Amino acid sequence: MTHYLDFEKPLAEIEGKAEELRAMARGNSEMDIEAEAAALDRKAADLLRDLYKKLTPWRKCQVARHPDRPHCSDYIEALFQEYTPLAGDRKFAEDAAVLGGLARFADRPVMVIGHEKGRDTGSRIQRNFGMARPEGYRKAVRLMEMADRFGLPVITLVDTPGAYPGMGAEERGQSEAIARATETCLNIGVPLVSVIIGEGGSGGAVAFATANRVAMLEHSVYSVISPEGCASILWKDAEKMREAAEALRLTAQDLLKLGVTDRVIPEPMGGAHRDREATIAAVQDCLTAMLGDLDGLKPKALIKDRREKFLALGSRGLAA
Repeated sequence: MTHYLDFEKPLAEIEGKAEELRAMARGNSEMDIEAEAAALDRKAADLLRDLYKKLTPWRKCQVARHPDRPHCSDYIEALFQEYTPLAGDRKFAEDAAVLGGLARFADRPVMVIGHEKGRDTGSRIQRNFGMARPEGYRKAVRLMEMADRFGLPVITLVDTPGAYPGMGAEERGQSEAIARATETCLNIGVPLVSVIIGEGGSGGAVAFATANRVAMLEHSVYSVISPEGCASILWKDAEKMREAAEALRLTAQDLLKLGVTDRVIPEPMGGAHRDREATIAAVQDCLTAMLGDLDGLKPKALIKDRREKFLALGSRGLAA
């Protein structure tokens, strides 16, 4: 079943009519409706192009959150061989919102870490909707340090609304865990590349994406706070999320200009969820290119490259 976003309702009607015609034809072999259905298909394709030609920042947020977008687990299954998941932070517990483990990417041993939101109600609750607790960030620290010891590149896949803000997480040191993960990103002497595959929310995303190279899918978003949260703080009204999304400059295109991201990965027309295989293939090509950029660099050079990248963001942002 296709999930349509609010702004896609006219598209849903046209595609629904085309499917109704084909369903009628399947029930009656004498009906010839292909020409009419094909005309509806063309109309739907034109409307899809018009809708996605220039998405507003708020609509990009909606696309980034689409439940059918490829998840971290999809990328791991499709792009990584011999994936061996590693669990727990060796301090408190396992966090199902964070996936991570040893794997091979293009026959090269790597460490892959990412957020997983879950697919249905049960798995979303289990995964805490991709919102990691302190043990998730501490697990990421453990895996990054392991990769550093064995000289393995680290690949992170970011898709989180933000770190979990619950009382238990705060009691167990959520802010310290995020800071420690960010510090570890800066200090490891191996290549670290990151892709924002959906939402990149707040420090929960920064803790995985303080990387040598950061890429974003075309309709992903990356911001210090969600538009709804920003609107609640600035206007005391969460319904002002459209204005907040404009002000936050959270789209991949804006962040490429600001130097926050290094590459924008094109998505199929209509978003990643409309052609998952093409999207995953594009991410594979981007990861290969980003790792290739860092090949041959010594640990000190990798650390220097990463630190200089983030130290330069403020001045570049002011200039923009």
